[in-house]
Amino acid sequence: MPWITYKTRMRNDLLKHWCIFSSPLLLMLLALWIGIGPEANIAVFFHDHRATHPLLKGILTFVTDWSNPAFYVLYAGMLMRAFRSNNTEKKRYLCILFSVQFVVSALCVHFIKFTVGRPRPGQGTYFEPMTARGSYHSLPSGHTSEITGWALPLAFRQKRHWLTCFLALFIGLVGFSRVYLGWHHPSDVFFGWLLGSFVGFATSVITASSLFKGKAA
Repeated sequence: MPWITYKTRMRNDLLKHWCIFSSPLLLMLLALWIGIGPEANIAVFFHDHRATHPLLKGILTFVTDWSNPAFYVLYAGMLMRAFRSNNTEKKRYLCILFSVQFVVSALCVHFIKFTVGRPRPGQGTYFEPMTARGSYHSLPSGHTSEITGWALPLAFRQKRHWLTCFLALFIGLVGFSRVYLGWHHPSDVFFGWLLGSFVGFATSVITASSLFKGKAA
């Protein structure tokens, strides 16, 4: 019974932080669909907006270019500290995260992009499956998948509401930047978020498994 209670509490904590974490991005996407309309209209709207707002374009370009590298530095620092302190649990956790992230945000995302062949905003109307052309690798958003896969496990591990809220706003901003800059349709960002969420849940489940705990003991 204590184990069942622990599992239930852990599941509820994960779901609570996931809902908080996901809300800004999902509300942003919903606002775009309701406020502007079909995704073709959204692409045209932001194309025109970028032309007249170079400062905002520059800020969001910085956000989209440096968001994932910021997490590279963060997790590299965590890994170095784990080795220096010989923290076996943290080393195993990071290895699990890096492995799941690689499988999902690198292999799976690029396989889907290649297989589906969805044109990026303004690059065409029809899908072109099995293509290596980058202009037809819109679905899903790799940036969104990757940064969600970095940030959500951090929120799950720390379980601090202020950190979850901060990461939620940051992920929402990154997702918006991908749409604003014309790299992705809103639905691309949505599916990227789904894949990144899988990374967060998979990392937490594997870390909490009896196999992992048995090896870490």
